[in-house]
Amino acid sequence: MNFLPVLVVEDDADLREAIVDTLSLAGYQTLEAHDGTSALARLQEAPVGLIISDAQMAPMDGYTLFAEVKQRHPGLPFILMTAYGVIERAIDLLRAGATHYLLKPFEPQDLISEVEKHLLRMPEEDRGEVVAESAAMRQLFSLASRVAQSDATVLLSGPSGSGKEVLARYIHRHSKRREGPFVAVNCAAIPDTLLESTLFGHEKGAFTGASHAMPGKFEQAQGGTLLLDEVTEMPLALQAKLLRVLQERELERVGGSRTIRLDIRIVATTNRDIQSFVDDGRFREDLYFRLNVFPLKIPALADRRDDILPLARRMLKRYAQAAERTNLTLSVEAERQLTAYEWEGNIRELENVMQRAVILAAGPAILAADLMLDPHSGLAEQVAPRAELANDEADADMRSLEKRHILETLAAVGGVKKLAAEKLGISERTLRYKLQRYREEDGGAAMPPP
Repeated sequence: MNFLPVLVVEDDADLREAIVDTLSLAGYQTLEAHDGTSALARLQEAPVGLIISDAQMAPMDGYTLFAEVKQRHPGLPFILMTAYGVIERAIDLLRAGATHYLLKPFEPQDLISEVEKHLLRMPEEDRGEVVAESAAMRQLFSLASRVAQSDATVLLSGPSGSGKEVLARYIHRHSKRREGPFVAVNCAAIPDTLLESTLFGHEKGAFTGASHAMPGKFEQAQGGTLLLDEVTEMPLALQAKLLRVLQERELERVGGSRTIRLDIRIVATTNRDIQSFVDDGRFREDLYFRLNVFPLKIPALADRRDDILPLARRMLKRYAQAAERTNLTLSVEAERQLTAYEWEGNIRELENVMQRAVILAAGPAILAADLMLDPHSGLAEQVAPRAELANDEADADMRSLEKRHILETLAAVGGVKKLAAEKLGISERTLRYKLQRYREEDGGAAMPPP
C-alpha cells in the first residue's frame, strides 16, 4: 500500500521549495499550496495523507486552515510549522486535535521523522470490494486502515446504501482480529422484544419459548468484530445495558447470573443525524460518546462521482458473468447518464440499476435506455433515450417492467414499504408516489395503499 501525498502549505516560496525537495529526496510525493485557501482547493482535487502548514500566512493562516480541515476532512493528520514566540497557539492546536508541531528552524531529519509517523497510506483494493477513485474515499479508506490497527470503537455514519458495512468489513480485514469472526446485527430489523436476547444471549427458561441456552451476538463475535448496524434504532431501555457492556467488556445472558468476559472490537453504524437523536433524548449521550471514539463519515455516492463508473463496471462484470454474458460493456451514453444521475439510493440503487441493465440489454453494449433512469425520481423509467428507442411501445414496456419489479419486491417483504424501498434503492417517498400513480392508472383497482 503506497503513501498518499504530503500537502505543504507555505507562503514563503523558498522555504516551501526546500521542504518539498527534502520530502521528495526521501521518496515522498508532495503537493504545494501558498496559503490556506489554495490548500483547501487542493484537498478537493486529490487525496492527501498529511498536511504540513505554516502558521503565519495571509489571507488564511494555519490556525484557520486547521479548523477548516478538521470540519471538512476529520482525521486528516495536520502538522503546524511555527516560530518559538507563538508556541502557545501551537499547543492549543494540539489540544484541538492537531497531530504535531515543528518549531522553526528545524532539521530535515526531524521533518522526515514526523512524516514517517503520521502519513496516511493509499487504501488497498482487496477482494474486489473496495473502490476508492475519488479523493474523499481514498482519504476515508486510508483513515480506516489506520484505525483498523487499534481496537478503538468506530462509528460509521452516512446515508442508507452508501457502503457502511463494506467499510466495517474492510476495517475488520485490516485489523489484528482478521482471523476472528465478523458478526453483524441490524438493530432496526429485530423486534424490540427479541433484540436483548439476540445481542446478549439467554439461558434456558429465561422466557417463554427459551427451550435451551443460546449465546448472543456479542459472544459469537469473541476474538473478532461486532457490527451494530443502525444503532440509533435501539430502544432507550436497551441502550443502558449496551453502555454497561461496552464499559465493562462483560455481560450476563438474559435469565443468567454468570459473568462472561468479552474480547471484541465494536463498529457501529447509523444513517441518522445521531447528534439530533441525542439532543431529542432518543439516544443516550453517554452511549454516544462511548461509540464515537473514532468517527468516520461516508459521503453519498453523488458526492463521490469519480467512483460511479468504476463501481458500475465492477457490478456489470459480476452480473454479466452470472448471466453468462461476459461481453457486455457500457455505452458512452450510458456512462454519461450514470455519472449525471443523483443516486438518491446510493450504491444500493446503482447495483439495482446494473442488475436490471444486464437483463434488458439486447446487444453487447448497455444502452442508456437499458438503465431506466429518471432524474425526477429515485427509480427509474428512462432518461433521454436515444431517438430510435424513444417510441411509445418501448416506454410502455419499461414502465410495465418497473411496475412489476416494484410490486414483486413489495410482496416479497410482506408489504413493508420501508424494507421494499431499501431493497429497491429508493426513498419511501418515491415508493409511495409510484404506488399512488399505479392506483390512478388502474382506476383504483386492488393495490397496496401508498
